[in-house]
Amino acid sequence: MAHYKCNCTFVPPRVLENLARVGVGSARLSIQQSNISRKKRAAKEIDMKAFIGAKTKAKAKRKVYDCKNTWEQRVKLARAEGKPATGDEDVDLVYKYAGNVRDYFSKVLKRNSIDNKGMDLILNVHFGQDYMNAFWDGDEMTFGDGDGEIFISFTKSLEVVAHELAHGVTQFTADLEYFSQSGALNEHFSDVFGSAITQHVLKQDAGQADWLVGDEIMGPDLYGESLRSMQAPGTAYDNNLLGKDPQPAHMNDYYAGSDDNQGVHINSGIPNRAFYLVATEIGTDKATLIWYHALQKLWSTAKFNDAVDVIVNSARLLTQKKQVPVGSTQQVRAAFRDVGLPHLT
Repeated sequence: MAHYKCNCTFVPPRVLENLARVGVGSARLSIQQSNISRKKRAAKEIDMKAFIGAKTKAKAKRKVYDCKNTWEQRVKLARAEGKPATGDEDVDLVYKYAGNVRDYFSKVLKRNSIDNKGMDLILNVHFGQDYMNAFWDGDEMTFGDGDGEIFISFTKSLEVVAHELAHGVTQFTADLEYFSQSGALNEHFSDVFGSAITQHVLKQDAGQADWLVGDEIMGPDLYGESLRSMQAPGTAYDNNLLGKDPQPAHMNDYYAGSDDNQGVHINSGIPNRAFYLVATEIGTDKATLIWYHALQKLWSTAKFNDAVDVIVNSARLLTQKKQVPVGSTQQVRAAFRDVGLPHLT
């Protein structure tokens, strides 16, 4: 079986395709450029041995590049670690948010950056013209400005930054293939970390959080919508521009089609809902600790049932170590049962 690299974009292809279908020109351009960028990323050799053999650094450094609205990365270094604010809101926001993400992984999950060895965080802003997406490509993050009407700049959302950086964490742990159920798990873990880090920074608990993904980047034409809801998958949006949210909340409605690498952004709604249920019972940080522990035990072709087994066992082990509350194992098992997992085929 071919290995599917994580060409991980924040906005699902189905959303952009629907926007193009209703005549949004910048969506067509974004799709075309995403295809070009995807081919470049597929050809890009990421030397994992270089990362694995690297010495552990005290702390990852942030480097923010301004792409100058070209379709190239790292055009001009705009802000390096420890340097003062630039006055460019996108540069300064992504610098700040990358620091929030780095600090959460360090302080809460005891992980030293993306690779756990102090890997520097490379971030590109002002990518392309009206580009409606953000992506992780194996060693750096890239953010478009949006068109100002459908989507605003993708740097405006801490959750977007955390989501994309988390794809890197998954790459250096389970390396989940970006296809079918393993790909849906890849997207799921990024949604988990994105939501957890946002709640942590905002000092929210699970009951206060909105559990929406992508609502901060909606422009005036879509203000109030979002791309996903972890609490209620399938309800994030329903309008002429984006179409109808296809995410299922239960295995009974599992998407078995070929779109979106067999539903990586679609079927992630099922484990997302399970995580939400656990977080509301034991707290988001404790639930995230269980999921992070499990991520390090998964493998590239893991499917939903595999993830259930590993996450339940992580809950048991962390309960034994008194790192999560007694009863967490049962809460995790019950949450997955509520979404139809494990699924008997």
